[in-house]
Amino acid sequence: MAWFRNHYECDECGAKWTDEWSCMCDDDCRQCGARHMSPYDSDDLTLVIKERGSEFIVLRSPETAEHLPDYDEVATFPSREEASAYVVEAAYLAAEDRA
Repeated sequence: MAWFRNHYECDECGAKWTDEWSCMCDDDCRQCGARHMSPYDSDDLTLVIKERGSEFIVLRSPETAEHLPDYDEVATFPSREEASAYVVEAAYLAAEDRA
């Protein structure tokens, strides 16, 4: 399972909002209550990088995440560039596994 930040715009009132969830699911408008708005965009937050002191920690949302990302530390790097390269490679491998 992945973790996503979904971006929504209400078809009824035009309100915009984001919500994080374990899938790219429909949501209800928080302003007018219109139902079943589909996200117009989603950011994959399954793997994220957090800076801790002089290190860059790669965190991964596990398959069991549902209501919270429940991130686990999976790797530590001395630079953001190395952490980013790890994330890109891990995302590529995950996509290959799904294909």
